[in-house]
Amino acid sequence: MDQYLEFVKNHPLLIGAFAVTAAMIAFVEMQRRLRGGKDVTPSAAVRLQNDDGLFIDVRDIGEYKRGHLLNAKHVPLKELADRLQELEKYKDRPVIVYCGNGMRTGKACSMLSKGGFKQVFSLAGGLAAWEKANLPVATK
Repeated sequence: MDQYLEFVKNHPLLIGAFAVTAAMIAFVEMQRRLRGGKDVTPSAAVRLQNDDGLFIDVRDIGEYKRGHLLNAKHVPLKELADRLQELEKYKDRPVIVYCGNGMRTGKACSMLSKGGFKQVFSLAGGLAAWEKANLPVATK
């Protein structure tokens, strides 16, 4: 035990960096668990879509025009709260939310879950993962 105390005393910056890193990992993990949707792979997302699922693209219009998933509904994240009423008819269907790399979907999944959507999923890795899996992307 004395060795641990001596190590801590001799390396305060290292201990501080470790504490900050551990806190950040804990925070990210809590955020992931508390957001409303489950992560799904591109192949699992295809199965969900085949089961009458809906893709919702939460990227900005410019990103959407450069390429999006076929038949995806475009609802930018900043407009999602105001447009939940428009999505009411999809409440009982699987809804797969995606963005460019999966960073914005957590907030969208949370909003949809709080809005009463029962089956909310996040495309893990976003459009980048979809393209990496060599799945089709539409530009029109």
